[in-house]
Amino acid sequence: MTEKENKIIKEEKIEEKLKPSEIEAKKRDTKVSEEIQKKIEEMKGQKEVKKIEVPRSDEREYIIPIRAKLVKVQKYRRAGKAIKIVKEFLVRHMKVRDRDLNKIRIDTYLNDFIWTRGIKNPPTKVRVKVFKEGEIVRVELAEAPDRLKFKKAKLENRNKKAAEAGLKKKAPRTPAGAEKKKPEGSVAEPEGNKEEAKEKKAAVIEAGNKMEKAAANQSKHMTKGLGGPKTKPIRKALAK
Repeated sequence: MTEKENKIIKEEKIEEKLKPSEIEAKKRDTKVSEEIQKKIEEMKGQKEVKKIEVPRSDEREYIIPIRAKLVKVQKYRRAGKAIKIVKEFLVRHMKVRDRDLNKIRIDTYLNDFIWTRGIKNPPTKVRVKVFKEGEIVRVELAEAPDRLKFKKAKLENRNKKAAEAGLKKKAPRTPAGAEKKKPEGSVAEPEGNKEEAKEKKAAVIEAGNKMEKAAANQSKHMTKGLGGPKTKPIRKALAK
């Protein structure tokens, strides 16, 4: 008896003892496990895994007052304090557990709006749109000024263009050592012509080398005293 046959016999004995309802439940569990394994294999085959989108909940709008709590704060700390006031307000009204300020995420455009007039003069109040994503609270500007609307549209267009450029596949580059392919209509050169061209190049190189050697031999035999002037040339400035 092999090991597989022993396992089958044991399973049959166990199934005989089980009730029909328990047998059906066992079959369902096996089907579910098989489906899960198939999904895992499909996910492994995929290169990119899709992000899980968390649904938004508890969308609200608030007008947050800032001026009253900035009276006793130093002028060079008011913009930072204004952001903290926004977070404290939303922690209280959105019922965040443990009053954790790190769970509130402020949008970049809201941050820019608070810092528009510098660190000393933040806005007196802010109208805000708030929604929850699980435990995290997202905060956005309800009514953005024209300057920020233009900036937002500009960034969105830039991101779209970058995404489109990423989708376009670049042509594969040929390696440095690879030979260029000739077009289909071109006629291949005969081997005799190639050999003749190589011989001509070799002959030209040899002739050049001979000319250089002859010029070097002539320069050795020429001395400075024979061909050149006996005295040094007089400078024109001294001749006057």
